[in-house]
Amino acid sequence: MVRYRRNLVPGGTYFFTATLADRRSKALTDHITSLRDAFRATRRSHPFAIDAIVILPDHLHVVLTLPNGDADFPTRWQLIKRRFTAAVVKTGTPVDRFPNGEIALWQRRFWEHTIRGDHDFERHVDYIHFNPVRHRLVARVREWPYSSFHRYVRNGLLPADWAGDAEQQTGDFGE
Repeated sequence: MVRYRRNLVPGGTYFFTATLADRRSKALTDHITSLRDAFRATRRSHPFAIDAIVILPDHLHVVLTLPNGDADFPTRWQLIKRRFTAAVVKTGTPVDRFPNGEIALWQRRFWEHTIRGDHDFERHVDYIHFNPVRHRLVARVREWPYSSFHRYVRNGLLPADWAGDAEQQTGDFGE
């Protein structure tokens, strides 16, 4: 069995991708309120800052920062996934099970990258914000409702027309 090694940095900033087991599912956007509630409840019990986030139908990307002295992001992901899964099941939405009987809403693991400086941070935030265009869900970043891009615009960090139209793209946007 493969032993996963996580880079546990107290107070670290990380880029994560968490994906549903069924890549055809739209559960994350169909149950966006439950997902937001799962994040809020987890932040209350295990604080962290959300620096950037995008929720797509079957996966999400987020850059988050842990409090000083705290490196326990695995527990946070376990709680977010568990809370969201319980909320979805409670709605009566059919959810598959793994052969061992465990609910198979999420892929078992998540992908993590430790942010290593300002350039790395900016590259990952750009990737997050551009991701709905990359997946051809919208033609412009501003059209996707489930993104911290709108907070960046409100706070004056990005212009509303950032990245332009999909047909005019020439940048790599963190890829």
